[in-house]
Amino acid sequence: MRDEARGVSTEERPRPQDAARPAEGARPPARRGGLAPTGGEDIMTPGHPQRHYTLICPVCHRRTADDGLVLTCGEDHPAAFLRTGYQESRLTVCPDSDGLYRYRRWLPITRTLAGAGGTIVSRGERLGRALGLRDLWIAFNGYWPERGAHLRSATFKELEAYTVLGRLPDRPPILVIPSVGNTGAAFASVFAQTGGECVIIVPERGLHRLASETELPSAVRLVALTGGDYDDAIGLGERVSRLPGFQAVGGAWNVARRDGLATVLLSAAETMGRLPEFYVQAVGSAVGAIAVHEAAGRLIASGEYGQARPRLLMCQNASYAPVRDLWRFGSVGRGHAARDVYADELTNRNPPYFVRGGIRDALAESGGRVLVADHASARAAAELFLETEGIDIEPAASVALACLREAVAGGEVSSGASVLLNITGGGRAHPARARLLRRVEPTLRLGREELGSPETPGRIGALFPSADGVVRAARV
Repeated sequence: MRDEARGVSTEERPRPQDAARPAEGARPPARRGGLAPTGGEDIMTPGHPQRHYTLICPVCHRRTADDGLVLTCGEDHPAAFLRTGYQESRLTVCPDSDGLYRYRRWLPITRTLAGAGGTIVSRGERLGRALGLRDLWIAFNGYWPERGAHLRSATFKELEAYTVLGRLPDRPPILVIPSVGNTGAAFASVFAQTGGECVIIVPERGLHRLASETELPSAVRLVALTGGDYDDAIGLGERVSRLPGFQAVGGAWNVARRDGLATVLLSAAETMGRLPEFYVQAVGSAVGAIAVHEAAGRLIASGEYGQARPRLLMCQNASYAPVRDLWRFGSVGRGHAARDVYADELTNRNPPYFVRGGIRDALAESGGRVLVADHASARAAAELFLETEGIDIEPAASVALACLREAVAGGEVSSGASVLLNITGGGRAHPARARLLRRVEPTLRLGREELGSPETPGRIGALFPSADGVVRAARV
């Protein structure tokens, strides 16, 4: 079921009455396993029992104490993304913490996980010369240990996973994670450290992205859709999340996902000492771009990073560009197939465009634009990055680089502009990683004809032995 008028799916727009916490009838805490020790740090100590932030609704300005699961305001007004209000108004770096947890004072978390990775920001001098840019900065998210990049899934989605896991209560519900593959790989990797339960739903053609050094942990169930696409995964995820004891991870509605991805800009601000004029990223749901826009506002409010937010350049496939269509025409065109794309991770048909604080607002407030790149341009961009920087990058990152290349050539970005290019994934083919990977087999395969069956959500619920009997019998 979709809210076409708003351009978002019901998974992307959770119902206030049931999205803020597990569904009525969820398994009682005594029957749920808690999160396992992570080797990190418990931030909520007996001397500091309260979370260091509250959740703020931008419409009614209501402040809500977080329980680790809240996704929406719950008041009767137009849908809006909650935002985090932190006790500390200035960016504080915690050098003793791993990876993105360096910025934990601006993360909605109660615990850290040992060995977390983060974004590596550096000048892109060789790539900049090839593009004709004198002040290019690269935010690399992936696996490149020689440069200090240790995201095992080779994607920036790991930043989301580390923050979502750090935000959850001690006895969380089973999270439902629809994915093209990258998000699933990131959550599987991080969940392996905690023992938390989740079900990952992916199109079968995205299974290769979940290749791992180890088998999936027992608490993670993987459902592959034969012949299905990302929209099918989202739709099935909506239905599974209504089962007792399950909850959608929340997409862009989850403040942990957004603030985790916002650390890309925090890392850049720490390294550069300023904000860039342009921020370039390939987008599907645009959670990362929205997050960077929010973080820029927080940095500006601190009084230490100027007054201008970076202009957002959101990038998509030329053959299928829902965000571009919404930006230009107010609706998504139906003339192209989502399968005819260079980067299938950018194919969310219902991105959060019209919601308050969503894509439309971020583009308008930043003076941003939506750009597209075709297959040939993206392939050439991937080759250029490998030649100039020495590492492979993911298809989505190639689309972003191709769009930046065309924007510079066309004069939209001047040669002297300060530009931050988010390489959202890279290093998948790094020898130290690739030689250890093994194919991951799904727990359950579903044919396209099975997706609409009322028994299908219950079949998925039954994959978890600890789930209540009502889950197994559920028809959604």
